[in-house]
Amino acid sequence: MVPTPYYIALSALLLTIGSVGVLTRRSAIMVFLSVELMLNAANLAIVAFARQWSARGVESALSGQAAVFIILAIAAAEVAVGLGILVAIFRNRVSTDVDELSEVRL
Repeated sequence: MVPTPYYIALSALLLTIGSVGVLTRRSAIMVFLSVELMLNAANLAIVAFARQWSARGVESALSGQAAVFIILAIAAAEVAVGLGILVAIFRNRVSTDVDELSEVRL
């Protein structure tokens, strides 16, 4: 059994990689992928803590997994809406460069 601090360290590493991706990438698709990476890092931390609490006998051990399903549903909705907006912007401007999208007027 892998100890919980290893999962938390991996989660922190994924969160760091995602935040660096959001801050440095210029393509809107890469920004969305970095945000998804950060959400998955949060999911990993939630599941790790839920597993630790279930090992200690806390009765609400499945609340962590339930929160993960809610986060995944929100992330899927975010991707659907975000990609729809990106397609609309790409059709009008023929670019997904974030620096060029300072004005989002279609």
